[in-house]
Amino acid sequence: MSAVPQQVLVNQKATVENFLAFQEAVFNGFEKLVDLNIKVVRASFDEAGQKAQEAMEVKDVQEAVSFATGLVQPGTDKVAAYGKHVYDIVAGVQSTLTKLTEEQIAQAQRQLDDTIEQLAKNAPTGSEGAVALMKSSLATATSAYESAAKVARQASDAAESNITAAANATLKAATDAAEAAKTATTTATRARRAPAAEA
Repeated sequence: MSAVPQQVLVNQKATVENFLAFQEAVFNGFEKLVDLNIKVVRASFDEAGQKAQEAMEVKDVQEAVSFATGLVQPGTDKVAAYGKHVYDIVAGVQSTLTKLTEEQIAQAQRQLDDTIEQLAKNAPTGSEGAVALMKSSLATATSAYESAAKVARQASDAAESNITAAANATLKAATDAAEAAKTATTTATRARRAPAAEA
């Protein structure tokens, strides 16, 4: 068997393996999202039952206001945590797919290098200039790709950093708002009780 058909079989096998790795990465990410959502739904049902019991035990207005205010903060924290989990899963899948893509591109570059070397070995006399031009073009294209990939990685890292900062700022703002509402409710309740106690 000649080297060219053997190389074609090796390349096809590598392509199929890479395709299966892509599928596995996407499926694993989907599976993690489904698992996360099942856990969230289960926890939500459990919490709803618990909060319903707590609501039945409320005896006066102050307890009702305190209970209602207490519902806001955990909900905000849970939404932020859920968003972070989803983001982590998607970022993990993206990272895996990026790695697989980079490996596939590197493999394609190696195959192209091998093809050019085979052409150079079998090229007729006097075609050295054309072969050198092809090698130079490939080196330039490889360099351009590596530069673009580096810029894309930097942009991705910057975007991830910005998303994390925005999520943290949103969570802090929600926490501060919940605390302000709780403080305002407590102050209002005390103000209502003060005139009643003086009378």
